[in-house]
Order: sequence, then structure tokens, then C-alpha cells
Amino acid sequence: MIRTEQLRKIYYPPRARPVDAVKSACITVHPGEIFGVLGPNGAGKTTLLRMLGTIIAPTSGYCWIAGLRTDQNPDAVRQHIGFLSGNTKLYGRLTARELLRYFGNLHGLSRERITRRTEELCEILGMDEFIDRRCDTLSTGQSQKVSIARVLLHDPEVLILDEPTTGLDIMTCQTILSFIRNSKHSGRSIIFSTHYMTEAEILCDRLALIHRGDILAIGTKEDLYRKTGCSNLTDAFVHMVNAAIAVPS
Repeated sequence: MIRTEQLRKIYYPPRARPVDAVKSACITVHPGEIFGVLGPNGAGKTTLLRMLGTIIAPTSGYCWIAGLRTDQNPDAVRQHIGFLSGNTKLYGRLTARELLRYFGNLHGLSRERITRRTEELCEILGMDEFIDRRCDTLSTGQSQKVSIARVLLHDPEVLILDEPTTGLDIMTCQTILSFIRNSKHSGRSIIFSTHYMTEAEILCDRLALIHRGDILAIGTKEDLYRKTGCSNLTDAFVHMVNAAIAVPS
């Protein structure tokens, strides 16, 4: 459902050296799979996911989503993607219902389908008590539920989640994690970035460890434990980073 081939992104800041944010990433994510991208801040996680989501163009390499190459028909690709980040903003003057209607129109959904999907998601996410309140009156947890509903409104097969739990309280985090689990059970392909190793250990079928734009390893957590001789992802990641630093460039 998601495949990349030598995907690379170089930034060229003014009066500064180029930054190789992602270096030749090759990953595959299957239907019904949760694929985690782990790494510290600045590792390249967000850049990788934004290339997959057609938000930024790669410097080189290719990406396919649902069989479509992202650089050839990005508008068609976006119909298959739900993209959520930890800092997703809502339009404060719209009610939650109005916001979903607005995004449904952007996706080209019929009025009947928007109404039906809004009611379905309202029930699934428990939004009845605030669906007709303005978004600028909602709590953090309520706002995140609206963001999730926006992501799911057009029923995408692929979910791209960029550090969706960063800065959230425990209850809101649990909402997000339940959302990810339920999405897997419905057959969606989910790729999400995080620097919280505990989340990854609980949720992910496979993982990619990324550091300074390099994907150091891909596999199940058991694969990574065997490869490093460690018993948890934190130690495995530190082990691989230290090994990468020790290799002369």
C-alpha cells in the first residue's frame, strides 16, 4: 500500500550548507500493518512522512501510495491518504460539524455521504456532546477527536501520522492509540513517526529506526532485539546510533 524507492530530500537553506534530511529511504507498508518510524527530533521523520503525504516533493527517488506514484498524480494520491500531525489546527470559528462538512467538500464527497460519515464518526469517537460547538471552545482531547474525524472522513486506506501524541495528556494519548489500533483492524495501512519508544513497542508490527536522515534498520522489534542483543527499543536504538557514529564516513 506504501512503497518508496531511494527517497531522498535535501534542503538548501540560504547562506548555509545543504541539509540531507532523508537519505535514500526504501520502505514498504502493507495493508493492515502499523509501521513505526522512530528517531529523535531532527532525525528526518517529519520530512519522510511529508514526502509520503505529497506535502513536499522529494529531491530524488519515488514513492507509491495505493499503486499511484506521488509525483505523477498527487491529487489522486491524496484521496487515499489521511494525514494527522500533533500540531494539526482547526478553524476556530467553525463548529466541529461545519469543519467536517468543509473538508468533505474539499474531498468532493456528496452532501449525503458527508452527513452519513459525520454521524458514523460522531458515534465512533463519542463527539455527540460537542459536534455543534465551535472548535475554539473545545478541549485538547475534543479537538483531537475532531482532527481524527477529519482524517477519517473520506475513508482513506492509508494513514500517515506525524508524532500524533506529542504534548498531549494521558487520556488524549489513549484516544489516539485506540484510533491507531482500530484503524489497523479495519485493514488500513498506518505509518506513524514517534520518539516515544513505549508507543512503538506496544503498537508497531514493524519499525524503521532513523538517525540524521539514515534508516539504520527495519524489522519487527524482535528482529531489532536479536540484531543488537538488547531487550528494549531504547537500548536497541542507542546501540545502532553508536554503531553508525563509529563507522567513518
